Amino acid sequence: MRTKYPVIVVGAGFAGVETATRLSRRGVRVLLIDRNSYHQFQPLLYQVATAQLGVSDVARPLRSITRKRRWVTVLHADVTAIDAKARTVTTADGDIFTARVLVVASGAEPNFFSTPGAEENAYPLYSVKDAINFGARMVELLEDAHREPQSGDLHAVIVGGGPTGVETAGALAETFKYVVPEYFSPDLAARCHVHLVDMVPNLLSAFAEPNQKYAEKRLRKVDVDLRLGVGVTEVSPVGVTLADETTIPSGLVVWAGGLKAGPIIQASGLPQGRGGRVDVGMDLSVPGFPGVYVLGDSANMIDAHGNALPQLGSVAKQSGIWAAQNIIADLKGQPRQPFRYLDKGFMAMVGRGAAVAELGRRRFRMQGFPAFIAWLAVHVALLSGWWQKVRAILTWVQDYLSNERSQVFIGTDRR
Repeated sequence: MRTKYPVIVVGAGFAGVETATRLSRRGVRVLLIDRNSYHQFQPLLYQVATAQLGVSDVARPLRSITRKRRWVTVLHADVTAIDAKARTVTTADGDIFTARVLVVASGAEPNFFSTPGAEENAYPLYSVKDAINFGARMVELLEDAHREPQSGDLHAVIVGGGPTGVETAGALAETFKYVVPEYFSPDLAARCHVHLVDMVPNLLSAFAEPNQKYAEKRLRKVDVDLRLGVGVTEVSPVGVTLADETTIPSGLVVWAGGLKAGPIIQASGLPQGRGGRVDVGMDLSVPGFPGVYVLGDSANMIDAHGNALPQLGSVAKQSGIWAAQNIIADLKGQPRQPFRYLDKGFMAMVGRGAAVAELGRRRFRMQGFPAFIAWLAVHVALLSGWWQKVRAILTWVQDYLSNERSQVFIGTDRR
């Protein structure tokens, strides 16, 4: 079956949802396709993995988001091929959809950098399923260690010292330090250890040195073992091997070492650059491919000044809004405008009541509790849906005032 639409959006992340909903407001018919039936808030998946938030706090059904957008048609399907020249999309069911304008915002996938055993044995944190699998494995290991006190210590290894790695390491260390004594025993908590490994010598390499030092000091305070300046050469079911030939025994390895474009992009015929992502023009369209836009983690984007933009939720969301404006201009025969990104800076949670932030184009630096409050405000603003915002706030308040984790025992399956 072949069906035509004015606009097809592949991917329902920040960029895809914003593009579809903005176009709908202007009366443009849009087909929104995603392999999941929900929109997920990726920056908080590590909190689902460590039972700080529930799945419903970070995942919202697409039909709930679009139910009042009558111009948006949601299709839950796997996209198996994209023909950028013809602007067609093929799904696993064999259906083919053709668009006047094609928007590819299909996200990315973990980049294991060909590290032996990493893809098979490490847990990425890029989807709700990843977070559930990680949390289930954590509970499984805690239960085994509690049942067999002589089995040895429990080691968790985080690979990657960027924001995801730092946030996961801090959350996991605090779970072991403060939550495990409440749900299991202080003896088990003393046997739980978190290691963070990165081949570069500093945490949060994109941040200023004072914030790097603060993050390092804060993680050490909750007993995170930092192995910086050494890479991972192998991941096995029982641990990791480092470039200095040392090993860390572990049945729980988290991969936060980077992202690359998914196979849909790789086989699309679109020009690829850094990370396998598509190099797009300043107006977010793809040079040489009329009527094709690529957004979010699928794209290497630049702003109106020619500056490369990072893979952040705020960048993806703004790119979706801007792409919708340029698509409206396309449909009206008007000129497109270069993407004017409002630089809000970047931030990372380092633990309960602690964060680092560098805000705005001038990178105003914050640390500690003020940065933590700024982190909360930004993430609440980015969450989709008022109920998700309210539940997240209430859960964070509860977590800040107590060590209760109502989701801690949910899920026991290994992948």
